[in-house]
Amino acid sequence: MPRLCRVATINGSASADRSASADRSASADRSASADRSASGGPGRRAVIAAIPVAVASAAVLGSSGCTSPASSAPTLQFFTSHQAAVVTDATARIAPGPSDDPAEAGHPGAREADVTGYIDTMLGALSVLDASETSGSQAAGTPVPVIFAGGPWSNRYTSGPDLMASFIPLDPVARIAWRQRLTGWRQQYASGIATLDQLAGGDFTRASPADQDKILASPQASTFLALLFEHTIEGMYSNPEYGGNRGLAGWKDISYPGDIQPRGYTSEEVEGSEGPDPVDETPVVADVLKFLGAL
Repeated sequence: MPRLCRVATINGSASADRSASADRSASADRSASADRSASGGPGRRAVIAAIPVAVASAAVLGSSGCTSPASSAPTLQFFTSHQAAVVTDATARIAPGPSDDPAEAGHPGAREADVTGYIDTMLGALSVLDASETSGSQAAGTPVPVIFAGGPWSNRYTSGPDLMASFIPLDPVARIAWRQRLTGWRQQYASGIATLDQLAGGDFTRASPADQDKILASPQASTFLALLFEHTIEGMYSNPEYGGNRGLAGWKDISYPGDIQPRGYTSEEVEGSEGPDPVDETPVVADVLKFLGAL
């Protein structure tokens, strides 16, 4: 079985953020897809699914053979190009793809799913909130922050427009809550990225994969890593309207068909077995759980 590149940590400080992000309209798809396993044998997603959400601990499963190639420059809403590069490398250590580890051939990771784009879009929603308050939240043509996707369905399994791509304006209370939340996350990312650079001697992206793993597993980075881990999973498996899961990479990797409204699932699909659970049959998962004290 291939060695796994995985940096995973969950601590108490991330619980509030985790509960907050669970309020987003894509939370059902995130939860459903994160629990689904990849077909064709145990894979990396089994390790992600096996890590308890509330465990206050950290684990590192790294591979010195991973690489960190440069990605094409996207249009950024919040990050600088360097910050985006750091986040891309860091999230690729949490969920590596074939360009990060040859053992992951056929399994897209954070880089392929554009997790950085998801995070940047989410943090950029604060600028949209600012703009809408300046022009008036009810003014025609005012941009709506990418926070709550519309509906009731996309056009992935039906004709017509993607209704989920039309985001819902926030009410006054939600605007206050999300302004506070996004402001806090922006500060955490700015500080966390600076910490990773400092621990790497100036530039996290120039550190070797093995050194990047050590940096991410260090006590100085633990709080930021908890947030980054959460957002990596969201960016891998959330609805693509939120900016991640590019090309449905995350869903395809775990054989999750995604939202299929308005048809929905048949009773047979809901009740039928998907086959053996790789989480139960993967020795490395048991080792991770024992390390985390979850057994």
